[in-house]
Amino acid sequence: MSSSAVPTELGTKPISALIKQYAVPGIIAMTASSLYNMVDSIYIGHIPDVGSLSIAGLAITFPLMNISTAFGTLVGVGAATMISVLLGQKNYKVACKVLSNEVILNILTGLIFTVITLLWMEPILRFFGASDATLPYASAYMTIIALGNMVTHLYFGLNSVVRASGNPKLAMGLTLFTVISNAILDPIFIFVLGLGVKGAAIATVLCQLMSLAYTLRYFLNQERFLHLPREISAYKVDWKIAKDSLAIGMGPFLMNLASCIVVLFINQQLVKWGGDLAIGAYGIVNRLVFLFVMIVMGFNQGMQPIAGYNFGARQYGRVREVYVKTALWATLVTTLGFIVSEFLARPAVEIFTNDPILIEKAANGLRKMNIVFGIVGFQMVTTNLFQCLGMVRKSIFLSLSRQLLFLLPCIYILPALLESEDGVWYSFPISDTIAAIITAIMAVGLLRKLGKLKDGEDPSVLGSQI
Repeated sequence: MSSSAVPTELGTKPISALIKQYAVPGIIAMTASSLYNMVDSIYIGHIPDVGSLSIAGLAITFPLMNISTAFGTLVGVGAATMISVLLGQKNYKVACKVLSNEVILNILTGLIFTVITLLWMEPILRFFGASDATLPYASAYMTIIALGNMVTHLYFGLNSVVRASGNPKLAMGLTLFTVISNAILDPIFIFVLGLGVKGAAIATVLCQLMSLAYTLRYFLNQERFLHLPREISAYKVDWKIAKDSLAIGMGPFLMNLASCIVVLFINQQLVKWGGDLAIGAYGIVNRLVFLFVMIVMGFNQGMQPIAGYNFGARQYGRVREVYVKTALWATLVTTLGFIVSEFLARPAVEIFTNDPILIEKAANGLRKMNIVFGIVGFQMVTTNLFQCLGMVRKSIFLSLSRQLLFLLPCIYILPALLESEDGVWYSFPISDTIAAIITAIMAVGLLRKLGKLKDGEDPSVLGSQI
């Protein structure tokens, strides 16, 4: 197996060029992924007579979908991080074992989630804030998504590995294919076939299945330095690899799980203080914010193989450089999100609905929610850096601090104090500010430690868990 097939440029090419090479495909892919979700919402929001309730029903499914995403990232992110570091160490045999292990773990977690969701669908959705009016739409959408959950897990997990193995353009291309095909199939299933919200879910799963089929074919090519074995006997869980992979993925897993818990309480508070349309407003706001968050995640995906490879190769100056430059770009993105939220809120919201009450609620929420959104990009990149370097505890702490330690108490206290749904919206800038201060302190500490290390030295002083 030739080492020339391995992306050694990660350790030699200028960092700015690498960020452009790896982050741009990631940004395009993640932006497309956010548009993927927005397309569903836009079409669903314009279903005749029930558009506003349909959007509210879709918003009800967010916590449950976040749980699914949490388990997907638990497996996928950990595997991708391990593989990028192993490639930096030129340990190709173990990298292949990590890949096959990820497939089995994704299948297992996907099946478990599907069974639990289908068995207790109605009580789960009602717990997440569904009313008699919104339950039919939430249930119709989520049933199809649950049935295709294993496909979703494998698709997103293997797409991350494609990128981590040095082929960001293919990962981007597969995501773009999924988005474009979904935009074409959505109106066919929703309006032409008259399937409504169920049609949107069918289109989503079908598009992911097509991309997954190509990804599996890609990794079954035995000539690649990173590939899946063809022997069935190779597909059994290696618990040591699983433990290491799941430990690295625990940060984003807990972040997504915390997001689920937070959205649950957001929905409950919004129903209490603003009714079903307040949940619909949050669904719209969440989709718009998600666009900018996903662009930052694209930068994070570009940073991940560069930081992981160079940390594995003990080139610490390059690790620092990629972090600083990625954090700067991410901050510019979230600053743009702040500008859109404050000055273009109403036009942005009107893309999703023509209901005047829903438009007013969503525009109001978008303005208040993103008052300090500019600082979120830096926090996301810093959390990702700790994850890339295998510093699990610090990554987990930063992942959870904003959502559970700060946001959750605010969601409960502020609406009661203000006696309005505005209390929910103001909870976000308060928690973002506190979390950013803590993140800055931890980032400075890490950069100082990296600055003390000479290239080639043992990184144990950093407390690495890789």
